[in-house]
Amino acid sequence: MESSFSFGVILAVMASLIIVANALVAVAVLLLIHKNDGVSLCFTLNLAMADTLLGVAISGLVTDHLSSLAWPTQKTLCTLRMAFVTSSAAASVLTVMLIAFDRYLAIKQPLRYFQIMNGLMAGTCIAGLWLVSYLIGFLPLGVTVFQQTTYQGPCSFFAVFHPRFMLTLSCIGFFPVLLLFVFFYCDMLKIASVHSQQIRKMEHTGAVTGAYRPPRSPSDFKAVRTVAVLIGSFTLSWTPFLITGIVQVACQECHLYLVLERYLWLLGVGNSLLNPLIYAYWQKEVRQQLYQMALGVKKGLTSFLLLLSARDGGPEESKERSCYITTISHSQLDD
Repeated sequence: MESSFSFGVILAVMASLIIVANALVAVAVLLLIHKNDGVSLCFTLNLAMADTLLGVAISGLVTDHLSSLAWPTQKTLCTLRMAFVTSSAAASVLTVMLIAFDRYLAIKQPLRYFQIMNGLMAGTCIAGLWLVSYLIGFLPLGVTVFQQTTYQGPCSFFAVFHPRFMLTLSCIGFFPVLLLFVFFYCDMLKIASVHSQQIRKMEHTGAVTGAYRPPRSPSDFKAVRTVAVLIGSFTLSWTPFLITGIVQVACQECHLYLVLERYLWLLGVGNSLLNPLIYAYWQKEVRQQLYQMALGVKKGLTSFLLLLSARDGGPEESKERSCYITTISHSQLDD
């Protein structure tokens, strides 16, 4: 009971961090879309939404672990909760793959990119992504072989889903996605290297004059770097959980459920916390928008505190502070 309570506290903290971090990134990306109207930003927004939904989904499991003996969760409710968790995690993983493909397409077909990846295509991809994600998450509800015959609380993944479901997800979903990630990254790295070599060759032969110097494809290397970070965080987060799940299927005598559900599953869910941190740090436009949002909140809080202090003072003091507030507001607007 004490171990389940501690795990519930950890889940509560992680769910709160995931929701807050992804909500901030989602607001920042929405503001950027309003300014720039970029298709790639829609994929970033979808990733933040998927990770936010995952945080909301795992927050429903907190009460199961904090009060598992007093109010045991019914199997049907637990199955639905884990289906929503699995669907949100699948949507997050598939969105990361979609972002990698979008960056790959921008480098592979730079002249035709905006013709291929228009608003209609982006919307179709996102809609299809969510459809596939919910089909994956709710698959065990329609396939009895993926369900556990017995249920013992507290509510967890392997309490309602059979390890065969994990084996199917790994063979059909995870490893093909990982191979696509590696292919995208290697091809993007090859294209970026060719571009860099061509520019160096032009500089060496004197074809590049002082008046005209083509850029060294910084966007190419930026896209390669972003995809590399996404692949690394995705692989480190989910590989231990999925491989250990395969081991559990192959070795029925091995009791690895505690390690899977208390540590490795939590590591995989932690990828939804890494994603907003990656975009907040690596993407300059998102980082700048978050900085502007923080400045706006700081200015608003400062003005509010000054108004409170002016209201609490006397009439003469209030008048002086009001003039001071007006001066501060004008200076902030000028900045």
